[in-house]
Amino acid sequence: MNQRTQARSAARLAAVQALYQHEMEATALAPLLDEFHMHRLGAEIDDDQYAEAETAFFDDLVKGVLARREEIDALLAGKLARGWSLARLDKTMLQILRAGAYELLARTDVPTAAAISEYVDVAHAFFEATEAKFVNGVLDALAKAVR
Repeated sequence: MNQRTQARSAARLAAVQALYQHEMEATALAPLLDEFHMHRLGAEIDDDQYAEAETAFFDDLVKGVLARREEIDALLAGKLARGWSLARLDKTMLQILRAGAYELLARTDVPTAAAISEYVDVAHAFFEATEAKFVNGVLDALAKAVR
């Protein structure tokens, strides 16, 4: 994995974490970004060294998801199985799907397969294989609709 790819992967993981924090604590955007810039991106936390993230990409993901949340949520809701709603999803899962959806909608510079694969990898950081397959299925269906 080259340095830019690794920096973008780190940005995606951090964006999901930032979106989760925003969802759970209603942290305002400016302090949220500042906290991640100053204390998380590339930092050592509890003896774990976090990879350097592409800050501009991280910022775009977080700002973009928050700015287009209603649109993203409507698109995602339309791709869930009958009887499922966004409210029923685990909060971390929801942030993974939102970030992936935003990237598929707005970051046409990122190939579809790469975006989906990256968020499947993010899902593996939090969940078992079944949930990662769920991310793949939802984002693949969304990609077919928006790209």
